[in-house]
Amino acid sequence: MQDAKLLLVDDDPDVLLAARLLLKRHVASVDIEKNPEKLPFLLNNNRYDAIVLDMNFQRDVSSGREGFAWLDRILDIDPKARVVLFTAYGDVEMAVRAIKAGAVDFVLKPWQNDKFLETIRGAIHKGGGNQQADDTGKADSPVSPAKKATKQTNIIGSAMRPVLDTVEQVAPTDANVLILGENGTGKDLVARAIHDQSLRRDKPFVSVDVGALTESLFESEVFGHVKGAFTDARDDRAGRFEEANGGTIFLDEIGNLSPAQQARLLTVLQQRQVTRVGSNKARPIDVRLICATNADLNERVAERAFRQDLLYRINTIELHLPALRERPSDIGPLAEHFLKKYAKQYNRSISGLSPALLAEMKQYRWPGNVRELQHAVERAVILARPDVAGAAQGTLLEPTNFIFKNGSASVSPVNETLQLEDMERQLIQQAMQKHRGSITDVARELGLSRQALYRRLEKFGL
Repeated sequence: MQDAKLLLVDDDPDVLLAARLLLKRHVASVDIEKNPEKLPFLLNNNRYDAIVLDMNFQRDVSSGREGFAWLDRILDIDPKARVVLFTAYGDVEMAVRAIKAGAVDFVLKPWQNDKFLETIRGAIHKGGGNQQADDTGKADSPVSPAKKATKQTNIIGSAMRPVLDTVEQVAPTDANVLILGENGTGKDLVARAIHDQSLRRDKPFVSVDVGALTESLFESEVFGHVKGAFTDARDDRAGRFEEANGGTIFLDEIGNLSPAQQARLLTVLQQRQVTRVGSNKARPIDVRLICATNADLNERVAERAFRQDLLYRINTIELHLPALRERPSDIGPLAEHFLKKYAKQYNRSISGLSPALLAEMKQYRWPGNVRELQHAVERAVILARPDVAGAAQGTLLEPTNFIFKNGSASVSPVNETLQLEDMERQLIQQAMQKHRGSITDVARELGLSRQALYRRLEKFGL
């Protein structure tokens, strides 16, 4: 264990301190984090031999639902991650569910030091340190970069093969890439696939949703700041470009940058150096730039809402991701993939999709694309009630298990009521269809902030 690097995630600072004091005497380093929202960034920029994850991050909530959700997110990012879940409310049933969901072990709080250490030692041993091993403990067999990236990022479907072929060609270069496509088409997955096949794959991959940053936060978050630069700047802080130095930076929703932000970004890209807010010292950077947007940037240029010189900088290579409605042959394989994932996660005996349901899914336009499909399958798996007689063999999902939100015959009766939530869902759905998934345009029409719209999209599974 002496060379191991651990990550502890818990919203209780006392728990983090106690666990760190115990473990730091036995391992090389222990990172601690109170906010699970930072997990994707930590995992994209560090390699951990084991991750200790709390199961509950809200007061008076003991269902473990958050822990299972974050466990699933961790394994999506790194399928080989070794995660130990711990909680003060655990029981045998939850422990079994945790192991089935992909955790390597389970610890109850308050823990016994010897047992806790033995659990961590076992997790590290199963992972083989930082060695790349599969679930059987065997070393990875040789695999092509394209197949490896496809497996790691869940890019599924024959219609995506041309995109992956281009990714395989472009990835080993340092060319800037612009990924275009509607929301939910997998732009972030393609960006990660490019990095994973590049010569920078062992360096950081830093993702930034620049569209969610306010004007006042943009420079500090992206370019960093020095102590005293503004009221809350208590320490020097590196920006995302510096964090990505040597690796790849992914700027999502770049079409939503303001003119001032565009000018600042263009200067950094031209000079290949950043200056932190409050400093006069320029710092050289070496990053590979990948950008993504659902906006038509050529149209924005014509409207003088986006700088043409910036567009030239970021789109050396353009990748267009097809909408899900344009790739109906991929709906079945994608739905089956999500079905297996969530049937295992929620311990449901569901064996597949009925032909009737698959036919309806191919007729539906999927304005939320793959993300909407994923949420729809997850919801159907959770709420499906298998026939008792066939439960041993598993049951098929039927059209009645799904809620299609475009007037399909399978729309749930709840959508025909005048309940406020149902009407709000329908309004958002109509706006998303009208503006072809453009978050900025939908938020503007509905009179919402982007953050408020994102929360509602998540709430309604759109």
